[in-house]
Amino acid sequence: MDLPLFRHNRRDRSVAFKEYRSEGGFEALKRAITGMTPAEVQQTVIDSGLRGRGGAGFPTGKKWSFVPRDLPGPRWIICNCDEMEPGTYKDRVLLEHNPYSLIEGMTLACYALGVRHGFIFIRKGYEQAAENLARAIDEAKKEGFLGERILGSEHSIDIDLHLSAGRYICGEETALINALEGKRPNPRQKPPFPAVKGLWAGPTVVNNVETLANIPGILARGAAWFKGLAMNPEGAGSKLFCVSGSVKDRACVELPIGIPLGDIIDGPCGGMRLGKRFKACIPGGASTQFLTAEHLKVPMDYDPVAKVGSRLGSGGIIVFDQDHCLVEATLNLITFFARESCGWCTPCREGLPYVREILTRIETGYGKEDDIAILREHIKYLNYSFCALAPGAMAPLDGLLRHFEDEVREHIVKKKCPLKK
Repeated sequence: MDLPLFRHNRRDRSVAFKEYRSEGGFEALKRAITGMTPAEVQQTVIDSGLRGRGGAGFPTGKKWSFVPRDLPGPRWIICNCDEMEPGTYKDRVLLEHNPYSLIEGMTLACYALGVRHGFIFIRKGYEQAAENLARAIDEAKKEGFLGERILGSEHSIDIDLHLSAGRYICGEETALINALEGKRPNPRQKPPFPAVKGLWAGPTVVNNVETLANIPGILARGAAWFKGLAMNPEGAGSKLFCVSGSVKDRACVELPIGIPLGDIIDGPCGGMRLGKRFKACIPGGASTQFLTAEHLKVPMDYDPVAKVGSRLGSGGIIVFDQDHCLVEATLNLITFFARESCGWCTPCREGLPYVREILTRIETGYGKEDDIAILREHIKYLNYSFCALAPGAMAPLDGLLRHFEDEVREHIVKKKCPLKK
């Protein structure tokens, strides 16, 4: 199957501009500028069923449709490349091998929404990806695909690259907007939503790298083609899955969306490490609930994964075997989220360190039976936070208590981690 995102990749280097062009690159942009209206481009994305690949999975074309056409002043597009979700590295891999699909996709999005100026917000530490993007922007400008009157049309579009200082909270779209404006990256109150009042108070769309990189393929081959890539009837397109943990071959792979979880592990990842048995995994980055061996046949798409109590999220799959302590794994994740909290609201600022303290007591043999009930209460309480960071942080804890409460209780009864000698 000819999947769109990695089709231009070279093994050990980034694809060159001439190579990308020779393989059909920027043809979708030429077709849109010369033969499609902005409304037709937007409708094609709606018809494709593309959902946001950053984690939330919201329909991309529908998100674009929320931008009012009649508001005065400039409007903006921001590409979110603040990829700090533990277990997730797909955007880095994509950009280190091919920055051009993002540039083309972002330019198409600008055209569809009447945006003159877009920004790529990339985290510090992605130096190679940032270098590739800067080169790709310059090359696109020289060839007339960016800048003034692109391809001789009346449309002018520019893209700027912003290298962020980087914090996890910047992945939240309104915190990202504040950071881009030079402010402290706290989330903003919603409403108003960014589509109405975002960057510098103008209508703003924030899309993920993988989301925008899908746009050229959709425009080049059509909405029906994109839908047909999925392995399940309700799905659409391909998905980048980055798999880490106790598998033989850790990898970032592009696969049809809807592929069963077990097929990812046993296929491109070569199965479990020698002598290891699958115990659980986090299917969509650190802020998703554990899945167990009974879920290995679940199609990896947004709705099927949600039906079994987790989220597809970013597609970052972290695999644990029978020797992994999931209390320790959850503690490690909660420690990350507690550190990355912006401190703006009480549930997140105070709740996450307290959950970390309880899990530390349990893991080190000082837990009590009442601690399990307290942890359950905090899963509920932290849902009252200002943004989604704290509820996301509670997702692995929720999965731990739902599927592995016996393991938690065994820590308490034996007054030590039962998996450590």
